Amino acid sequence: MSDELMPENDDTLAYDGNAEDEYEEISSEEVDRVVAALEELIETVESENVRVQLEDALNSVYYLVYDDSDDVEELDEAA
Repeated sequence: MSDELMPENDDTLAYDGNAEDEYEEISSEEVDRVVAALEELIETVESENVRVQLEDALNSVYYLVYDDSDDVEELDEAA
């Protein structure tokens, strides 16, 4: 990636690798909003490559608060 695309502020990249010290609470409501926005954006994209990247982002955000067992429970409830 070129330097032009890198963030100007190195603080945004600072991470000491100690996940126990830096835990961020993420609400399911926020994740739901972001997932919905990404789904809407995916519907408007023509490029398959861009669509795949957005779907990967959607899945990454979704699994910040939901896990595979949530999917199984949803499927069981729908049946």
